[in-house]
Amino acid sequence: MQTPSKSTAKCSGYLIRPTADRAREALFSIIGQEIKDATVLDLSAGTGAFGLEALSRTAQRAVFVDNNPQAVKLIEKNIDLCGFSDRTLVLKRDLSKGLYFLAKQLPEIRFSIIFIDPPYGKRLSATMLHEIEKTNLLSSDVLVVVEEDALAELESKVTEFRLVDQRRYGDTGFWFYRRT
Repeated sequence: MQTPSKSTAKCSGYLIRPTADRAREALFSIIGQEIKDATVLDLSAGTGAFGLEALSRTAQRAVFVDNNPQAVKLIEKNIDLCGFSDRTLVLKRDLSKGLYFLAKQLPEIRFSIIFIDPPYGKRLSATMLHEIEKTNLLSSDVLVVVEEDALAELESKVTEFRLVDQRRYGDTGFWFYRRT
């Protein structure tokens, strides 16, 4: 798979910070078999690297959500480069306003893996976990992976999600949540 550039890029004042290849590879080694036939939701998708990596590893479908128009264009370009146009949907939405739009646009979908990768230091991860729980779009065994600054402190329980694992790779931290 052709992956997006490792460097950060500023798009209209919005920093797109692709996850380092080493950290992303470690993440996908951890979640390995869960990717098979998964339906993936990539929130604050940036370059789309998480969803694209999942598709390259046999995920069935991926939905990408980002608010920045330049990020959306970059995601669409990366989808085309990887040849996954028939298995993807890209939505430009402001996630700070909630996830209500997902149920309206995708009423039949049940996500089995959700990636949350908001801008570091904005305390958006817990808010997104609360919002995800309000939707009726989750499979019974959904895995939620949150990426934040490695020094961030995330709660061990957020609504019906319980922290089951945590890993750090340089300045990147991953928190793995399951429904209780």
